[in-house]
Amino acid sequence: MKSRRTLLVRTGHGSAGAAAVPGMPDSGPEPAPDTVPTAAAHAPAAVPPMPLDPPDLPPVSAAPAPVAPLVPAPAAAPRVAIPDPPARPPAVPAPSTPAGPPVPAIEPLFTRAPGLNWTAVGGDPARPPVAPATGGATAPEPVPAAVSGPGSAAAQQPPTARDIELIRASLAVVEPVADRATAHFYALIFLHHPEVRALFPAAMDVQRDRLFRALLMAARSAGDPEGLRGYLSALGRGHRRYGTLTGHYGPVGECLVAALARYSGSRWDAETELAWRRVYRLVSSIMIEAAEDDARTSPPWWQAEVVGHELRTPDVAVLTLRPDQAYPYRAGQYTSLETPWWPRVWRYFSFASAPRPDGLLTLHVKAVQAGWVSNALVHRAAPGSVLRLGPAAGTMTVDHTSGADLLCLGGGTGIAPIKALVEEVAEYGAAGRAVNVFYGARRAAELYELAALRGLAERHRWLSVHPVLSGPGPQAGGPVPGGGLLTGELPEVVGRFGPWADREAFLGGPAAMVRRGAGVLLRAGVAPERIRHDLVGDLAAG
Repeated sequence: MKSRRTLLVRTGHGSAGAAAVPGMPDSGPEPAPDTVPTAAAHAPAAVPPMPLDPPDLPPVSAAPAPVAPLVPAPAAAPRVAIPDPPARPPAVPAPSTPAGPPVPAIEPLFTRAPGLNWTAVGGDPARPPVAPATGGATAPEPVPAAVSGPGSAAAQQPPTARDIELIRASLAVVEPVADRATAHFYALIFLHHPEVRALFPAAMDVQRDRLFRALLMAARSAGDPEGLRGYLSALGRGHRRYGTLTGHYGPVGECLVAALARYSGSRWDAETELAWRRVYRLVSSIMIEAAEDDARTSPPWWQAEVVGHELRTPDVAVLTLRPDQAYPYRAGQYTSLETPWWPRVWRYFSFASAPRPDGLLTLHVKAVQAGWVSNALVHRAAPGSVLRLGPAAGTMTVDHTSGADLLCLGGGTGIAPIKALVEEVAEYGAAGRAVNVFYGARRAAELYELAALRGLAERHRWLSVHPVLSGPGPQAGGPVPGGGLLTGELPEVVGRFGPWADREAFLGGPAAMVRRGAGVLLRAGVAPERIRHDLVGDLAAG
């Protein structure tokens, strides 16, 4: 028979065994929009202390009263004197932390919003996460010696052409089993360094894909040092939003080398390992340097309150955001975004307007199938919700000094950066350049931004807007306001016009459309360096 004390522990409100994670589906990658779990489902539950006895009973004493035995008890053994516990616990010295650089004062524009409701790692669900005291990065320091491994002096040298050749050869072997290699890499990190697990999302599928894409990008860009530095610098600045610190790069390097060694097969030898250690040292040094420089002038993330939420179609919403402080960006760039409903899951969305005097930001979001973040933004976000934004990124920007005519292709919500570019050209002055915008969708109802674009065209004679429908049926489900309808797949329709050889081309939309459009423009004579896109849709699927 169990005592009352035991039963209270098992059935009280503080029991973790009977608790269910709210909102989490039993199966499948994405719940229905009305069952998106709250942030508390992704953080360890904070169980408040519960009394072990009901309030109407006297408290249980530390030493229970003796109970008369039912049978004669044996003679008691001599009592051993137990010293009283100390009045105060022994003092434990506080850990020493090296002093970091001074942190710039960052004052938010607003201090209260009803949407501040996500849970920090191990924190209070009523308070948002805060940046580390060092602004997201510690003081600059060299990559730990452990990354260099045996022969550390050789590993300190910059990578050679032979090193790049070895890295590409080993990546070619790993690529067919990239899913297993990256899974092994993260397993090593979480096994040997469990303290970093909280920096990653609960579902690691997208994260694994991004790791291998980053490795391929670094290997393929080795012949373009400036391009590689720009890519890695943006990566280092972006990693601040995860809470990545300088000290994390050493363990990551060791686990990466171990995972590559396991899955490179016969391609792995001492020379290949040295090549990877040299390249990783270069990569991590660039990322650390960029993060340290960025930490001196900007926060690791911005908080942005939703002040406008407008459904343009059943699955497309236009969000207007008010950041808590000045947010620098250029038209054509994109941001990474985290919602309070999916902590540590970041997705990418292009800005749909040029920088505004009031500092507000505009995003176009389409809820895609199994898209955790996009469905939450379209179907759950509302005025008052507060999101987190990473720094602006992307190179799809206009050079206003060149004066070249522009050709813009926008498919679906890919019209967002195109509209922002048009607004920026209007602000700076077209200076005699012509701008042609081809706006594509499957059905007429999906051309939700056509009226705004045509309004711009009425005010600026240098702008022409061409709607394109690819869906079946007469006018693909409805009339197009203003007429001027073109039919067919957007890239092929653009290819029928021209000439475009002297144009600066900008493409936004689904990755397949952007790739096909770039091929059409190359065949039309547009130089590769004049075709600008960021393939944000490839990063933002979800």
